[in-house]
Amino acid sequence: QCDPGQATKYLYELLYNDPIKIILMPGCSSVSTLVAEAARMWNLIVVRNHLGVPTTSPQCPQGGDRRLGTPHSSPHPPRARWGGLGWAGCGATVAWWVVPGRGVGTLDDLDQRVKEAGLEITFRQSFFSDPAAPVRNLKRQDARIIVGLFYETEARKVFCEVYKEKLYGKKYVWFLIGWYADNWFRIKDPAINCTEAEMAEAVEGHVTTEIVMLNPENTRSISNMTSQEFIEKLQKRLGKNPEETGGFQEAPLAYDAIWALALALNKTSAELVKKGLRLEDFNYNNKNITDEIYRALNSSAFEGVSGHVVFDASGSRMAWTLIEQLQGGVYKKIGYYDSTKDNLSWYNNDKWIGGAPPADYTKVITTFRFLSQKLFISVSVLASLGILLAIICLAFNIYNGHVRYIQNSQPYLNNMTAVGCTLALAAVFPLGLDGYHIGPGLFPFVCQARLWLLGLGFSLAYGSMFTKIWWVHTVFTKKEEKKEKRKTLEPWKLYATVGLLVGLDVVTLVVWQIVDPLHRTEFTKEEPKTDTDVSILPQLERIFYGFKGLLLLLGIFLAYETKSVSTEKINDHRAVGMAIYNVAVLCLITAPVTMILNSQQDAAFAFASLAVVFSSYITLVVLFVPKMRRLITRGEWQSEQQDTMKTGSSTNNNEEEKSRLLEKENRELEKIIAE
Repeated sequence: QCDPGQATKYLYELLYNDPIKIILMPGCSSVSTLVAEAARMWNLIVVRNHLGVPTTSPQCPQGGDRRLGTPHSSPHPPRARWGGLGWAGCGATVAWWVVPGRGVGTLDDLDQRVKEAGLEITFRQSFFSDPAAPVRNLKRQDARIIVGLFYETEARKVFCEVYKEKLYGKKYVWFLIGWYADNWFRIKDPAINCTEAEMAEAVEGHVTTEIVMLNPENTRSISNMTSQEFIEKLQKRLGKNPEETGGFQEAPLAYDAIWALALALNKTSAELVKKGLRLEDFNYNNKNITDEIYRALNSSAFEGVSGHVVFDASGSRMAWTLIEQLQGGVYKKIGYYDSTKDNLSWYNNDKWIGGAPPADYTKVITTFRFLSQKLFISVSVLASLGILLAIICLAFNIYNGHVRYIQNSQPYLNNMTAVGCTLALAAVFPLGLDGYHIGPGLFPFVCQARLWLLGLGFSLAYGSMFTKIWWVHTVFTKKEEKKEKRKTLEPWKLYATVGLLVGLDVVTLVVWQIVDPLHRTEFTKEEPKTDTDVSILPQLERIFYGFKGLLLLLGIFLAYETKSVSTEKINDHRAVGMAIYNVAVLCLITAPVTMILNSQQDAAFAFASLAVVFSSYITLVVLFVPKMRRLITRGEWQSEQQDTMKTGSSTNNNEEEKSRLLEKENRELEKIIAE
């Protein structure tokens, strides 16, 4: 009844009641496994006349277990030898799927054979009732060759989920057990919610393997019957439709099993006579007779109605395996495997969705994305011209440092701005260097150069401007409390502020370089448009960098707050505010854009480098060009005395002078009102 509990009960009733038994012949796999494990304790021979599951192992030897039928593992050699389908040995991605508690021995046997064939075993998958999650897991693991070891009812549940997850088609191949009914996927099953058409679409192209249980050749067996004569006699004896008779397909195996047993007992009897013994002398403690029967069975070889009957060293029947494929909803024979000769006969009539067998795994093609050289050269020319402009501005500021108008603009801070712009512009060159120009060994150093040049350049250029605007805001926003501070300006405090910003950058960069040095990063795989079994892994050599966002936002706020302030201590703070506006807007827009376009090397480089170039150009032009224009148009070149004389006549035109006159007039008006 395929019930291990009932089998145990009947086994002990047989053992403890006369007559003494010498051979046991169980039925279902679950029962025969239990009987075989127990029978060896009584020195009994177990003969299985069905498609059994291999249970023999070094930990649990079953010397008396013979399978006159063929085990579920018999189709494994052709499953392991799938090189005929163009699958590479070590590259195949294989998944086993078995219902827990069923076919574990079969699974272990298949696992061992596939590993011996050099295939990569990715994982096992199992389920109890609902296969939805396991199917999703198979898809997530990119399994391509999937072997399903489950019964027909579970197969319908699985393939309903396979249809929902699209785990079928030209990318996948399923291997199933071959003894399902031919229309198993068309049978209405209340346990699934897929239509017949959906099931047919999901199972199309799968491959099945099953033992040849009826000799395809019309040769006479040891019983003097051909396989067809045997079937005719069997049908006549049954008197009803064979498809409605359980075990009909396995009947040739059972018939040959009885013949093998009869021949073995005959041979054993003859050998025992030589030793003065008889079969009737057997008892449950007599291991010698058991060994004689075992040797006789092991050496059996004859032609049966199921084919050539012979056993391997493990006691399994060696037989032919039929390989079929579902083509257009109908199973077609595509090959045979002869386990006695280890010969695979392939008919080359297999048909695959897409015209060829699916790839055994997703091929990953590594492609380096190099920067456009035209873009790199164009931006490099702009950066070079910017560096030249910065050097001219720096030289102008140093040469005219004695002029009072230049002195009132805090020239040392402006010099820092020019130097910072030069460093930032110099960062454009390593920013565009990739594997096209340098080797992998130099790339980490180029990464560090990018980071240091850009970081220090930003801190010097923006930090000096931020310091000016910070001082103006601190002194002039609170009129009554800061009146005394307006009269004096201590430059060292400004320089110390810039030094603090640069020092923080240096510490951060040093710690970053020591703890987590910059390195190459890989992007997610991309699916090409032409080949579904190839993924492209783009490798782009680039740097992750970030501007001081909070510093930029604070700079915008301070520039807005001081837009109406006038002071001769820092006479270019309005120009500084304009430069801060432009730099902040460019940086705050460019930073997120480059993060979004991180895999598009040309666009990311263009946005980042042009932001650096334009920020530097705007800063240099806004800060230095007005000073050059003033000195050139007014001739304020020679000395502080000459500068004082020449500017005396035009003082009233100066905004600071206007402010002083207005304040004086305001005080006089206040006195008049008071009087």
